[in-house]
Amino acid sequence: MNKSPVHQSTDILAEAFSRTANKYDQFADNHPHLTRMRNKVYAHLKRYMHQGDHILELNAGTGTDAVYLAQQGYHVHATDIAPGMLARTRNKISTLGLGDKLTIQSCSFTDLDQIKGGPYDIVFSNLGGLNCLSDLRIVTQDLPKVLRPGGLVTWVLMPPICLWELVMLFSGQMRFAFRRLAKNGTQAHLEGLYFTIHYFTPNQALDAFSPEFQLLAIEGLSVITPTAESKNLAKNHPRIYRGLSWLDDRISNIRPWRGWGDFYIISLRYEP
Repeated sequence: MNKSPVHQSTDILAEAFSRTANKYDQFADNHPHLTRMRNKVYAHLKRYMHQGDHILELNAGTGTDAVYLAQQGYHVHATDIAPGMLARTRNKISTLGLGDKLTIQSCSFTDLDQIKGGPYDIVFSNLGGLNCLSDLRIVTQDLPKVLRPGGLVTWVLMPPICLWELVMLFSGQMRFAFRRLAKNGTQAHLEGLYFTIHYFTPNQALDAFSPEFQLLAIEGLSVITPTAESKNLAKNHPRIYRGLSWLDDRISNIRPWRGWGDFYIISLRYEP
């Protein structure tokens, strides 16, 4: 497969996310909704992983998930292309003394043939980093190079249907409400740089995998609770937020809800 169109944008992505690295952890601080979302991802992962597993994390960002998993006893190889993000992860490894559990590598998820230390028990990607691709097959075709037979793939992706955003239609924000439904992706900007985000239904994600990958679960993430950008509802209106969270937990594994929301979690087992 010709990868050149993807590589044309990696420099922009690396620079954009490097510029925001310092703000990334600050935004996550005292953010109960984002904490809830991450905890749901971790709970999902732990249903399928085993103690001591070796995890390859794609688009690891500032290492928040990698640090958590390493502190739980897993071995994590965290990869990213943004130097600013990698620098923050490196600082966390040093500060927290995680050098025996957490390693890092500057590598794109489009270049899995360059990954060090494999094969791995799990290939993990959180909070939509893979939505920077127009075609998930660019990654899935190379998963057998880094994943053990019987290994797990758990990715958190952004779907086209986000109920919280669609509600914005009633406040007159039509363009924002329907942005995920754009045929050729949606232009996003970060720190003055522009790039395209693509949204995948669960079926589109599944179609990117070969028959050797068996579906284990699809779980909606923030189906009716706010998007990850929302920091204030959970803090300023805790009773409303608790009610939404209670309902969210009960519908997140049911069709069609499980494929809607801010994100969804999809897990597959590699059975060659």
